[in-house]
Amino acid sequence: MEQNNMVAMILAGGRGTRLYDLTKKNAKPAVYFGGKYRIIDFPLSNCANSDINIVGVLTQYEPVTLNAYAGQGQRWGLDTAGSGVYVLPPSEKDGTKFGVYKGTADAITQNIDFLDNADPEYVLILSGDHIYKMDYADMLATHKANNADLTIAVMPVPWEEAPRFGIMNCDETGRIVEFEEKPAQPKSNLASMGIYIFNWKQLRKALVADMNKEGSNHDFGKDIIPDFLNSNKKLFSYRFEGYWKDVGTIDSLWEANMDLLNKNNELDLDDPNWKIYTEDIPALPHYISETGSVKKCYINQGAIINGDVKECVISNGVVIGEGADVQKSVLMPGVKIGAGAKVYRAILAEGVKVEDGAVVGSINSKEIALIAKNVKKGE
Repeated sequence: MEQNNMVAMILAGGRGTRLYDLTKKNAKPAVYFGGKYRIIDFPLSNCANSDINIVGVLTQYEPVTLNAYAGQGQRWGLDTAGSGVYVLPPSEKDGTKFGVYKGTADAITQNIDFLDNADPEYVLILSGDHIYKMDYADMLATHKANNADLTIAVMPVPWEEAPRFGIMNCDETGRIVEFEEKPAQPKSNLASMGIYIFNWKQLRKALVADMNKEGSNHDFGKDIIPDFLNSNKKLFSYRFEGYWKDVGTIDSLWEANMDLLNKNNELDLDDPNWKIYTEDIPALPHYISETGSVKKCYINQGAIINGDVKECVISNGVVIGEGADVQKSVLMPGVKIGAGAKVYRAILAEGVKVEDGAVVGSINSKEIALIAKNVKKGE
């Protein structure tokens, strides 16, 4: 594959408040997914598979775990000469006090020196909290073919969800003629995926101009993209066809995990041509005892199953006691389910212990139970 002169910048500093206790001490991109992965494995693996050799990961909120994890570039093959994963937290600048990233665009602005040193022709802006597989080289080819100044990856979303997104209105060629950031009354359901390719020189000028612009939110959706559109630059859409999920809520995180259990799921983590790389945990193989029963599950290393498990995603080191009944649930690393306990439609955070005979969630509930502390019988 031909190496492209593009640097990727992954925005990974959001608080993730809609994941509640899962992000109290962890950045959202570091949250576990699929029994084996962390969310940030997906954009990083996409970069590696797309032959992007230099990746900046912009961290801010609760960054300790994420910084240590993302800094291990060898997991994604990004540790060879001329390549690397660079963790980029906010830093103190000459003549200024230490601050924070004030917005998505400001996060890139504060790292202009990093990008200048890399000297790319193109910059790819990504979010660190989406589950998907995408060949960014195809998107770059579209960007070049259109002679675009900015290309935005888009896909249709249900109309009722459109007000949550930046919405594109395009002509028949795919050129963006109007952009609305989270409109109350959207004119289309073609939503921005938060994936942008800019020509670096043009973006650099826009970021410098935005830096001291009065009233700016220093945000791509609210400021940079509208400014590009208003100045008659060439903005094009890149239509993505495939699985993509913003896992920013408990429901969406649970749904994305459950999607993996479908035999013909669109994400297809077993595709040898597009591997999702992650940390390899040294652990014994999983074990299902004579009292255990498993149906339609993802099970990682080191899991010990002595009870009944159906439609679950089970991480490494999980132990399920004899007579336990666990259904439609996501169990993160080190979870312990006691004998005779019942766990239904739930996400259990890392290390949670459910006491013998305790009950979590309801099989008929529409709500997903998030459990981040130990559960005793009768609670």
